Amino acid sequence: MPDNVKTWQMIHSERNALADTLAGLSPEQWSSPSLCAGWTVKLAAAHVVAGAEQTVLGFFSGMAANGFRFNTMMDRDARRLGALSTGEIVERLRARTTTTNRPPATVVTVLGEVVIHGEDIREALGLQGTTPADATLACLDLYKGANFPLGSKKRIDGLRLVATDADWSHGSGPEVSGPAMSLLLAMTGRRVAADGLGGAGAEVLRGRLAGASGVTSA
Repeated sequence: MPDNVKTWQMIHSERNALADTLAGLSPEQWSSPSLCAGWTVKLAAAHVVAGAEQTVLGFFSGMAANGFRFNTMMDRDARRLGALSTGEIVERLRARTTTTNRPPATVVTVLGEVVIHGEDIREALGLQGTTPADATLACLDLYKGANFPLGSKKRIDGLRLVATDADWSHGSGPEVSGPAMSLLLAMTGRRVAADGLGGAGAEVLRGRLAGASGVTSA
């Protein structure tokens, strides 16, 4: 499908951009906490690689091996690949800038994985991301209606989200406004993103984020 072709182009571009970011990190940055609870930058990067290498068969085999506990599988895969050297992690991510394998999920879900976790890494390190608007908006449209695995649909229920840097809005109720990326990170449970949001509904969303457990997989 043409839309999938465009989405894969965005996925490959985001993976390449993240690989560039990772290649320039110091050992101290690799070992710094990411926005994902319990994961360092290295483990978050390893998680992206695990997702990029995933297949339908591998996903179901992994789920069975982990008692069909999704988060357990995600954590174990991240820690398994996190044992690699930083150079190997970058190399294996770059190897996935042309491939189109994926788990049993939509192609845009694969995009969400690399966009969000790329920001989990950059935001934690104070680095500026370069995700294009069309990729960010595609992720917003994905997560606004999804509860698995991050509870984003429930988190933004009863609120109107309005991007201040793009032509995008969603929902009804007290308004939450801010940059599209901040909205995306907030709806997927990243508490730090709430600092960049305004509007009558911002405090409601902050309260929901404050009561949420730490995020792991996108």
